[in-house]
Amino acid sequence: MNNFAANLLFAAVWAIFSGGFSWISMTFGFVLGYGILWLLQPLTGVKSSYFKRVYFWIKLIVMFFYELLVSSLAVIYDIITPTLQARPAIIDMPLDVKSDTGILLVTNLISLTPGTLSIDVSPDRKTLRIHAMFADDPDAVCHELKSGMERWVIDAMEDTPA
Repeated sequence: MNNFAANLLFAAVWAIFSGGFSWISMTFGFVLGYGILWLLQPLTGVKSSYFKRVYFWIKLIVMFFYELLVSSLAVIYDIITPTLQARPAIIDMPLDVKSDTGILLVTNLISLTPGTLSIDVSPDRKTLRIHAMFADDPDAVCHELKSGMERWVIDAMEDTPA
């Protein structure tokens, strides 16, 4: 049984013993199960990337919502102020993410963020074409996306050497 399945089992057992399946009891059971599995890891002798991946998925979700909030405020500010701050540009961003699922996630996260839109992925899947609303410095926008969303997706989804 892998750690994720064991963690879900802990959450379900916790929900049963706490009197009902609610989001709160399942979340608390999942966190409790995660802690128990993490504490038991040295006793099993099996090194698992599960604990790192859970951390990176939580980081991806939290940071995406932060980016969503910040970019939404930037777009709202540009709309309600009389002077236009937007300097739109088309940017080609080289991709380091390798898996199809990772590329799909990066393109969707970029498109979901106000002010940026994924236009196309090159046929060799090594370049992503992006429309950015605030691209005074296209290289800085590309660097920000690569070190932000793409890095978070790679950490959460792909096996990287430690």
